[in-house]
Amino acid sequence: MRKIQLALVGVGNCASSLVQGIHYYRDKKPDDAIGLMHWEIGGFTPSDIEVVAAFDVDARKVGKDVAEAIFAPPNCTAVFCPDVPKTGVTVRMGRVLDGVSEHMADYPPERTFVVADAPEPTKEDVVRVLRESGAEVLVNYLPVGSEEATRFYAECALEAGVAFVNCIPVFIASDPKWEARFADAGVPLIGDDIKSQVGATITHRVLAKLFADRGVKLDRTYQLNFGGNTDFLNMLNRHRLKSKKISKTEAVQAMLEQPLSAENIHIGPSDYVPWQNDNKVAFIRMEGRLFGDVPMHLELRLSVEDSPNSAGIVIDAIRIAKLARERGVGGALIGPSAYFMKHPPRQLPDYLARQMVERFIAGEPEPEPALELSLNGDGAAEEAEVGYEVPAARGGSRTAIAR
Repeated sequence: MRKIQLALVGVGNCASSLVQGIHYYRDKKPDDAIGLMHWEIGGFTPSDIEVVAAFDVDARKVGKDVAEAIFAPPNCTAVFCPDVPKTGVTVRMGRVLDGVSEHMADYPPERTFVVADAPEPTKEDVVRVLRESGAEVLVNYLPVGSEEATRFYAECALEAGVAFVNCIPVFIASDPKWEARFADAGVPLIGDDIKSQVGATITHRVLAKLFADRGVKLDRTYQLNFGGNTDFLNMLNRHRLKSKKISKTEAVQAMLEQPLSAENIHIGPSDYVPWQNDNKVAFIRMEGRLFGDVPMHLELRLSVEDSPNSAGIVIDAIRIAKLARERGVGGALIGPSAYFMKHPPRQLPDYLARQMVERFIAGEPEPEPALELSLNGDGAAEEAEVGYEVPAARGGSRTAIAR
């Protein structure tokens, strides 16, 4: 039976939810598998994913079986599958580089990282582990702001020929130079910065598109986020937030016909509230004008368990990356990146990105440049001309952009 050999960089809350989910759905059937966008992708169900390698820098995780490490401090996400069986895979010491912010040392150990006193691997060490383990997909779960560390592991994935799923806002798939390198190497790439199933960004995008579609002029908006996990603690260092703010802001701006000025849009992490643990609370406010230039405003409060919310997307991204690898598709996967990520190489409306994902799963050819996918009355995909062409890309999947 075909399996997907997975390597993890970072065994934090997001990895915990993902690994729990792989086992949680093992005894489920398609009709009662709540929380999945796809039960099966290219013949792969969630339980066909196997963790074969993992890297972390925390002393309470390094040297432990992955099944034990996912529940070790400072992880604090929901435990919905407590009986994860031993994997036989030991968490290895990773490279620290810029992965641990200095201010994290000012907090109690149960809330922060405790860096292991162990030799850090070289690039050659990591590449060897990836190759010897048979890893096919590498998921990057490093903390926000880990620019050097993310590039280090992207280099390792390239050299090892392992598909790279970049879940954080360090720009790899959306950087033309990095994307070209993955395309030239024939290595699949999905990124950057994961969108949750129903998180603040996807909700804000949908509302922004709703305003535009219904003829409401959006004048100003904000999105404030609070949480109590290590992600929010890490982001108290505002110097690590530049790419995060860019990622979240551009994801919403892309839905507007006329982008808002910087003073009229504020989106980003706001504060760390320890007792919230992995629960994230987002507040969205949108002010606009509707018929007759009459003012209106919308306010929304969203409360979600942060890590399971992202795992529901990553579990699809992994399977699609595996399909791309089997099919010999290299470079950034445009449709999947646009649907799964906040800062993809090309922003697309979510309905169009979803259609592209379904076509990719089905193995259908992607539309020619200057063609857009749309739904006909029967709900089937059909092609419709759009007003401009998209340059052909090198090595990876490409298609038209339309709004």
